[in-house]
Amino acid sequence: MAVRRTEHNNAATVGQYGVMIQPDYPSSVLKSATDLSLKIDLKEILVAIRPEVVYRHNPADKHATHIGGVIAALATLRELPREQRPKTVIGCEAWRNLDGLNDAEKVLMDVSGRDNLAAALNGVFDSQITGGKRYDLATLGRRAANQLIFGMDLTPLVADDTKDVVEFVGGFIERFNADVKMKLARRLGKI
Repeated sequence: MAVRRTEHNNAATVGQYGVMIQPDYPSSVLKSATDLSLKIDLKEILVAIRPEVVYRHNPADKHATHIGGVIAALATLRELPREQRPKTVIGCEAWRNLDGLNDAEKVLMDVSGRDNLAAALNGVFDSQITGGKRYDLATLGRRAANQLIFGMDLTPLVADDTKDVVEFVGGFIERFNADVKMKLARRLGKI
């Protein structure tokens, strides 16, 4: 955790962040369905800063710790009084793509014109690239090709706390699945 903490602090310096808050929880806490300590800390932070926009990992992420973080954030945001909830909540995917979403359902975030900053920020996360997975190069290549980062609009989950998170996220994947099947079936003359 010390390495990642240092990397995040370096990114904050490079990116000239206004604030950097690192609750310093191990992955086991984020992955736990019963440990509420992160949620309690997040609530204190969110009540104090009252953000209008929140960016988190997306809940369809492949990394269990990332999923744990976004679930804790969503649970916390849903407990806030409605007037204190952010206007927009985006589940981001910076290292990979959100290929399992239809293009029309992706939140498109323009990152054009910031190539030097992107390279500098990606470069400080040495722990993510020294093991042979060159996330830094993949991310820069994706940005060069698309000039975009993709996100999933999670605002409906925060605006309506009766929405089921699993059903909401699964709906994106089911719609993508149906679209792929329909296009294949049409081309194969099955419909």
